[in-house]
Amino acid sequence: MDGSALPSESHETAETLLVVDGTLRLTAAGAEVDVREGEMYVVEAGVEHAVRPGSRGTLVIVDR
Repeated sequence: MDGSALPSESHETAETLLVVDGTLRLTAAGAEVDVREGEMYVVEAGVEHAVRPGSRGTLVIVDR
């Protein structure tokens, strides 16, 4: 993550977002969420989500 925002999207399957280092600033289902180093966040299938500006670090995305 380089600090840039990304447009809103949704997927047919759930995805798990694991922050290896830094902070992921996310909007999911209309709520703002910060996911920090060592934390995971699961975006359920069909949920609109977007990366907010200021997200920096390393993110691993696991599709289920």
